[in-house]
Formats: sequence, C-alpha cells, structure tokens
Amino acid sequence: MRLETVAVVPGMVGRMVLQLRSICRFEHSGGWIRALLEEVENERMHLMTMVELVKSKCGTIENVRASAIALDYWILPKDVITVIRANEAHHHDVNHFASDIHFQGKELREAPGPLDYR
Repeated sequence: MRLETVAVVPGMVGRMVLQLRSICRFEHSGGWIRALLEEVENERMHLMTMVELVKSKCGTIENVRASAIALDYWILPKDVITVIRANEAHHHDVNHFASDIHFQGKELREAPGPLDYR
C-alpha cells in the first residue's frame, strides 16, 4: 500500500513537465498530458480502494468483496485485487512504451499517447 502513495509521483511530474512545455513552447503533447493525468487518477483510486479494503490491518489480506468505490470506478465484477493487478500491468506497459520512445531519441509528442485504458 505504501507503493500506491508514491506511485502518482512519476505521472504527475511528467504531466507537469509536458504541460509547462506545451504552454511555454506552444507545442502539442500528442495526447500524453491527458494519458499521464489518467495514470495519476488511476493510481489514486488504487490507493483509495486499498485503504478501504485493508483498514489498517497487518499481515495477509483475505479475499474480500469489492467495495462500492471500486465497483463504481472500475465497473467491476467482484474481485478487486485481480482488477488492480491487471491495471498495474497496464501501467507497466504505458511506462515502458514512454521509456522506449525516449530511448529512441524521440519526443513523446511524436508518438500518440495511450487513451482510454481505465
């Protein structure tokens, strides 16, 4: 759960850098500002869901029914942990996609930002 408290930082910092660059240089981000903002919101929802599930217990987490906040946000069936785990795998893919673009010496705006992946 501690990881979820800092997981928003890379997306928020990246989004702010792109936002400032877009404003100062009048450059379009290619959809990356929106994509990174969605990443930040999604990580916040992971934290809020886990806080509601765990409620300050230590040790193992039993398999519990999805909370109302999780059902509403992810339009879930019933197993919230499975959905969060799949969602984290998607964050991994988005972050590596952005890293690959940077490694190739390109700007993020040269590649379309991922959209609608909640």
